[in-house]
Amino acid sequence: MELETLVTLTTGITLLTCALAVMGLHSYAAGKAQRAALVDRLSATGQLPPAGRPRRFRILDRRLRRTKLGRDLELRLAATGLDVTPGEFFAYMLATVAGLWLIGQAALAPFFGPLAGLLGIGAAIQFLNWQRQKRIEKFINQLPELARILANATQAGLALRTAIGMAAEELEAPAGEELGKVAAQLAVGASMDDALGELADRLPSRELVVLVTTLVLSNRAGGQVVSALRNLTETLEERKETRREVRTQLSQVSMTSYAVPVLGVGSLFLMDGVKDGALERMTGSSAGQAAVIIAFTLYAVGFVLIRRLSRIDV
Repeated sequence: MELETLVTLTTGITLLTCALAVMGLHSYAAGKAQRAALVDRLSATGQLPPAGRPRRFRILDRRLRRTKLGRDLELRLAATGLDVTPGEFFAYMLATVAGLWLIGQAALAPFFGPLAGLLGIGAAIQFLNWQRQKRIEKFINQLPELARILANATQAGLALRTAIGMAAEELEAPAGEELGKVAAQLAVGASMDDALGELADRLPSRELVVLVTTLVLSNRAGGQVVSALRNLTETLEERKETRREVRTQLSQVSMTSYAVPVLGVGSLFLMDGVKDGALERMTGSSAGQAAVIIAFTLYAVGFVLIRRLSRIDV
């Protein structure tokens, strides 16, 4: 009797296991089919990014994206157009900081190690700002051609959504990439105001704000889009030439802002080269450390002031 009960129990457990296995395989197949359908739909709308190089530091990247720092860093990287994840950039920055720390400590004095590390963090932030500004400048230079394409497309009777998609195909990066994102958002149901507003937030500039405002108001009120874009094209061409002249006039001032801190750091190497161990003895006292910190602070303030005073908004 006990043997029959054991056989029945074993048979029931086996059947239950087989049923659960079949259900699991069915769920796996259904999920795989849904994922394939989602990939096809995103590929058709341009939402799916192209397959690129394998990503590094994935665990760090996932954890970093959950924090406010990671989300801000992701927005900055998106504005620069760099093919780098927040985790990769953060890891590279830490490696740079560690390398500069060791170099400053070995080449100058142990006190300069942390200062060199802070310099590495500042250099990484400045690199992101430089890449973002360079991308914005390149996008601004493409705005006259963008306005001309939109004007020609709308004059031919095309809808504004279609004109944006056409401009995304014809223009090179960064305008083509950014308009491609706008077209993809419009394809999945986003409003024109939201899609163009996100574009203006990613690449902030007066010229782009004027273009976005013109497109939004024309799309909302149904105004004369063609005439507005024609006039805007001429204005953007004039502003483009003015910005080029201003940048040429201020190129020497910009180089001066970078030369000032470089001369300060170079004087440290010169001082240590004239008399070996001079920096280590100087930073061995509290007064010497305070003097070095004050000097670096003044160099940083001078750099910021020169950049601010030489900035002319056109």
